[in-house]
Amino acid sequence: MVQLPDEQIADIERTIVDRFRGVFRRQSKKKGFGRILRILGPGVITGAADDDPSGIATYSQAGAQFGFNMPWTMLLTFPLMVSVQEAVMRIGAVTGKGLAAVVRENYSRKILYPIVLLVVLANTFNIGSDIGAMAASAQLLLPKVPFSLLAVSFAVVILILEVFLSYRTYVRILKWLAIALFAYIITAFLVDVPWLDALKATVIPHIELNKDFIFMIVAIFGTTISPYLFFWQTSNVVEDEIAEHRLPQKGGIPRLSRSYLRRLRIDTIVGMLFSNVTAWFIIVVGAVVLNHAGITNIVTAADAASALVPLVHTFPNAGFLAQLIFAIGVIGIGLMSIPVLAGSSSYAISETFSWREGLFRKFKQAREFYLVIIIGTLVGLLFNFIGLDPIKALVMTAVFNGIVAVPLIFLIARVSSRQNVMGEHRSKFWSKLGLWITFAIMGAAAVALLISLF
Repeated sequence: MVQLPDEQIADIERTIVDRFRGVFRRQSKKKGFGRILRILGPGVITGAADDDPSGIATYSQAGAQFGFNMPWTMLLTFPLMVSVQEAVMRIGAVTGKGLAAVVRENYSRKILYPIVLLVVLANTFNIGSDIGAMAASAQLLLPKVPFSLLAVSFAVVILILEVFLSYRTYVRILKWLAIALFAYIITAFLVDVPWLDALKATVIPHIELNKDFIFMIVAIFGTTISPYLFFWQTSNVVEDEIAEHRLPQKGGIPRLSRSYLRRLRIDTIVGMLFSNVTAWFIIVVGAVVLNHAGITNIVTAADAASALVPLVHTFPNAGFLAQLIFAIGVIGIGLMSIPVLAGSSSYAISETFSWREGLFRKFKQAREFYLVIIIGTLVGLLFNFIGLDPIKALVMTAVFNGIVAVPLIFLIARVSSRQNVMGEHRSKFWSKLGLWITFAIMGAAAVALLISLF
């Protein structure tokens, strides 16, 4: 046997120890990163889907039209949005049922049917305007391809993704598509933003009592605190419970724990924060790039895309590159938000009529559920063939959502506070306060808008 020198043995020992330490660190990082990904689920998907093409258009128009008079809305909508989404998250987690199913069991059909009808109408119109925006954005890159062909192609791709992909694969895709929204955040740090003015405009509200200003306020409320998010997150939490084996596929009482509810609450807060911070950056970029350049009315997708020109201004063909990034963002978020919209409608209708539901089921196991998704997407697609302007339709959709959300928030506040529904997890003081303040503010804005129109 060969005897190695003591120094060489010591060197080998140090090498082995260092390698084990490296492996341990990598494994720890993987576990930590995996833990973060596991925490970020239904809430983050909901938050990212909130900044859909309708949101991008509305926030961009707010910045272009009103400059630094609108950033404060995001500081207001964040706690309001958290209040509503935390309540619906709790409803789904505690009952193991979607929002429409809970309403069906505790209220008369006279209340349930109009609520579901309003949500389905709002979602279908939203689907149509989002598909139109995706097609209009794609035309920036492919001007020779007909708008109708692009719109139909996007609708088909979305249906294939939602109907034939497994739930776990689908969720992973949705998480990664949210990255497209970072283009606006990066742009904000490349333009000459007067940060002190932007921060002042965020903490000091500016209010004008005229039709245009109120119209935009309702649009911002509607595209941020949207009805489809209420139904989607409630049912998506149930999907998450089934995926984690906390709830049997046939239903029953969910197996809850404090740590699981805390995880869902963190997920919801992070998702809503991501949504509102991104929206704030879109408004600021619109104010600095578009408003300061004299563009106060976004008419086409090219107008909206020009907000991203500073991101690539040092490159040749900066205008085209800006349009490319804008198109990728709108198409990416559209691919994420339209399935959420269609799924939200399907959850509501399926729960109303006690049909089998859930993205965890295959098509043959929940035909009615998937047929509603297919029909809702196709009907939304048809809106693009009746002469609607894609960009104007996006903002109008946001306004409609802002009005429809008001009675839904009232219902959520009542359901989440009921002892017979929520038990020990019913809304306490702060949750109730947040929900009723949200209802009062959005209701007042909707009424003010309706009065200003007459």
